[in-house]
Amino acid sequence: MSPAPPDSPSPVAPAPARRVHVFEAVDFRVTSGANHGDPIGAAAECEPGDVYQLDREARPRRMMLAADGAPVGVQVVAPGSELGRAGDRIELVARHVMMAPDGDGVDVLLLRNTGSGRLCILPLSPIAPRMDYTLIETDSAPRDVRLADLVCVAFTTGTMITLAGGAQRPIESLRPGDAILTRDHGAQPLRLVARATLRALGSFAPVVISAGTLGNEGDLIVSPHHRIFLYRRGEQRIGRTAEVLVQAKHLVDGDKVWRREGGYVDYHALVFDHHEIIYAEGIPCESLMVTEATLGLLPGELTAEIRARLPGLNHKPHFSTEAGRETLARVGLDRLFRRRAGD
Repeated sequence: MSPAPPDSPSPVAPAPARRVHVFEAVDFRVTSGANHGDPIGAAAECEPGDVYQLDREARPRRMMLAADGAPVGVQVVAPGSELGRAGDRIELVARHVMMAPDGDGVDVLLLRNTGSGRLCILPLSPIAPRMDYTLIETDSAPRDVRLADLVCVAFTTGTMITLAGGAQRPIESLRPGDAILTRDHGAQPLRLVARATLRALGSFAPVVISAGTLGNEGDLIVSPHHRIFLYRRGEQRIGRTAEVLVQAKHLVDGDKVWRREGGYVDYHALVFDHHEIIYAEGIPCESLMVTEATLGLLPGELTAEIRARLPGLNHKPHFSTEAGRETLARVGLDRLFRRRAGD
């Protein structure tokens, strides 16, 4: 076999399949409401206000999704799936927004195997058996969402990041090798800036923390699951420790912190050798934590880029405790937020 011409492009290895965990749709049924006893279904079949529960015997099933070659809204089952056969096409039928018992919103995607007709659900946040989930709203066939675009822990364009020398630069201007100030390890070289553009809807709509709310110098706009580092001592302590991480979505109060829906959003994720606490708009926030679990939840292009550029990278999480919605409700968001002039 003759060698390829020198200017021939090198073949690009296909991105690895992505793992998600799904439940059979028949295991998520209405326990109270107009459709009592019915499993979750397409948007036209569901009634807002109905209360659903996951069956106590339900177990998550592994589904492997091929990363390449599928149009938006449709993906293909890859080898290793517990549901479906390799090559089966999986389509997104509906997005249901549920309210969990703690008041948190949970997006549940309804998926169909187009060959067998089998339905399953993909929760974008964990759900538990025998707990009430109230249907708030539902959308038919939201084909602007890829099944792999589940969770993005990232900042938006324009976020000012503090460099090792104290100067600030917008995140979109950062490059690998730039020295970034970290809370625990001083100046650290940036290994990767991963970017993705998503529709700002539902679980992908960014959270806006208005300037001054947490001491941030400008509006801090991050993905909903992005965690903010809070240090509170003595009577101001939030949990059992002085240092906690809080997901941005748990800070939403509709006034100082809100969700910005509509249009598109450019997300930028910063990757270091370790899971770091860095400074964005002057306040401490986490960098992207790279593990096998989080890689399976990131938008596909981010996962592929991280695996290609930083093979084998596996972070240990930052040692701080994470505070959830229930803890924050008990403490009260007003105790966390700084008062504005005139309040």
